[in-house]
Amino acid sequence: MTEPLSLHVPEPEVRPGGEPDFSGVKIAPAGEVDRPPVDVDPAEIRDKAFSIIRVLNRDGEAVGPWAGLLSDEDLVEGLRHMMLLRALDARMVIAQRQGKTSFYIQHLGEEAVSTAFRKVLRQGDMNFATYRQAGLLIADDYPLEVMINQIYANSEDPLKGRQLPTLYSVREKGFFTLSGNLATQFPQAVGWAMASAIKGETQIAAGWIGDGSTAESDFHAGLVFASTFKAPVILNVVNNQWAISTFQGIARGGVGTFAARGLGYGIPSLRVDGNDYLAVYAVGQWAAERARRNLGPTLIEYVTYRAGAHSTSDDPSAYRPKEESAAWPLGDPVIRLKAHLIVRGVWSEDRHAQLEAEMRDTVIAAQKAAEANGTMHSDNRPSARDMFEAVYAEMPPHLRRQRQESGV
Repeated sequence: MTEPLSLHVPEPEVRPGGEPDFSGVKIAPAGEVDRPPVDVDPAEIRDKAFSIIRVLNRDGEAVGPWAGLLSDEDLVEGLRHMMLLRALDARMVIAQRQGKTSFYIQHLGEEAVSTAFRKVLRQGDMNFATYRQAGLLIADDYPLEVMINQIYANSEDPLKGRQLPTLYSVREKGFFTLSGNLATQFPQAVGWAMASAIKGETQIAAGWIGDGSTAESDFHAGLVFASTFKAPVILNVVNNQWAISTFQGIARGGVGTFAARGLGYGIPSLRVDGNDYLAVYAVGQWAAERARRNLGPTLIEYVTYRAGAHSTSDDPSAYRPKEESAAWPLGDPVIRLKAHLIVRGVWSEDRHAQLEAEMRDTVIAAQKAAEANGTMHSDNRPSARDMFEAVYAEMPPHLRRQRQESGV
């Protein structure tokens, strides 16, 4: 007699009501992982796909071969960017609860990933992001008022109400139009990078994807083309442990890490502490230099944690313990960078409190200015005519008829 078959369905370590358990997250000591030369053969650094590159230790010190790349001024600016993004999130979640916007996605706990990465890019480089990389815009000084106009879909919304809130599109800042259909941006990033190489230009691309969306076929299509044509692209996987309600083990499969998926394609693959601003910058810089030297793509997995809800439509207490965020072993990116700056003698608790108040006031001022242009409570919104305009270079007959029939 043969034993009956059974299906394996991965389950998280704990569910609501249980004790948070991150014993399975193997964390290398800060400074332990070596920094290989940029032109290294990917086969020689396979181990980097299974460790975690860290710079800040438990005492707030920057240690190891990936440290020393940013000045104190750069780090203070980075702290400001993270705190500004966090303040924006807090205000916009409240605005959604007040009915001023229909929807919002916050970045709580993940602020270092996008704000630090932005510093490795140059003018003309292009990001193909997800809805949780608004820090790329914040760190590039994109006006808060304009971002909030888009969130409110008011009369000054640069996208004329055509996109869901937080699905920005800012060509001049190298921020490709966000898509609500997940993973589409990954092969697009590779294609854009290939086009840059074909034209003999110098700009590189960065693709972004969440851990859950790596289960989409677009993820693998992007890796195939990036590997085959050695596209000048950085392929970023933000592993924040949870998709909307599914833990990361479902999408990860049995390979062990998301970075390891790049190994089968011959792509150098690294894992980095996504809550360590210095480490995120250092690894991003390494990958960017590789792309600019025509050495091909790099896959980076950022190990972080989604501390907030997936969106304002989500209640994470339904699928994970409420205490899990506080138990995350890699800590809070804002608190860790703050501690580092205090250790260096360039920061203090008083200065931090002042900056926190300044960022809150900055967001409130931008919010008031945007609300003068309208919210969901008002009639100040884009015209229905905007559904038809600026979609095609020349409006096709069927859209012209539809516009006429709608009376706009």
